[in-house]
Amino acid sequence: MLEARNIFYSYGDGTKALNNINLKIDKGEIVALLGKNGAGKSTLFLHFNGILIPDKGEILIDGEKLQYDKKSLLKFRQKVGIVFQNPDDQIFAPTVEEDVAFGPLNLKLPMDEVERRVTESLRRVGMSGFEKKAPHYLSGGQKKRVAIAGILAMKPEIMILDEPTAGLDPLGASKIINLLQELNDEGITVILSTHDVDLVQEYVNKVFVINDGEIIGQGKPKDVFSDKELLNKAHLRLPLIAQLFERLEKNNIISNKNNNYPLTIDDAYMEIAKLLK
Repeated sequence: MLEARNIFYSYGDGTKALNNINLKIDKGEIVALLGKNGAGKSTLFLHFNGILIPDKGEILIDGEKLQYDKKSLLKFRQKVGIVFQNPDDQIFAPTVEEDVAFGPLNLKLPMDEVERRVTESLRRVGMSGFEKKAPHYLSGGQKKRVAIAGILAMKPEIMILDEPTAGLDPLGASKIINLLQELNDEGITVILSTHDVDLVQEYVNKVFVINDGEIIGQGKPKDVFSDKELLNKAHLRLPLIAQLFERLEKNNIISNKNNNYPLTIDDAYMEIAKLLK
């Protein structure tokens, strides 16, 4: 559904940000781009709907090469919506409803359709009743939800979120992740960037590991987190659940020769239940 082929990109000062990026994401997946801060995650995301233009390489959406003229960009951005790490970079209208309506209005939709999309999108993110509220009075989590609503109002097929839980308290982060799972269940392909290894293993189907502008590994979470050499190279750690089982192994309480530790609460529960039998 979305593919990056041989993407190279350097900043204006000559700093190389992306070096021959290749990845492919299938329809209906929840995918994580995992890497330390500064690894190139945000820069890559900005290529996925034409905000940045690669020095070399190409982006394909549904097999069609991304073009950078105004008409083509509008078409592709209806399919691929990006939610920035800081919602203040995305929300700019005087009221919540005006902000969510901005995209549909740019599509020149009839007003009754714009109003329907605004109402439905705010309902989906749990922000009904905030239509007349000024965004700067909202909490960080509420702003994040409004930013997501603004993308939902465009009815995207792919939603990209840069550090979706950054700056949120645990409950707010959990609500955002649950919302993304619901959207994925409804058919939206979800791509998120994060350095939070404890977020990845519970929610995603596939992980791409990025370091210094290069994809250095990919696979299911259990494959990525069983590769200690890969984690070390990417300056990442094991998820906390896996660290617990690693310590149990070091103390000869369990035996695990393949570093294939439980990654989710459900898997950990099953393993502990076996130990207690």
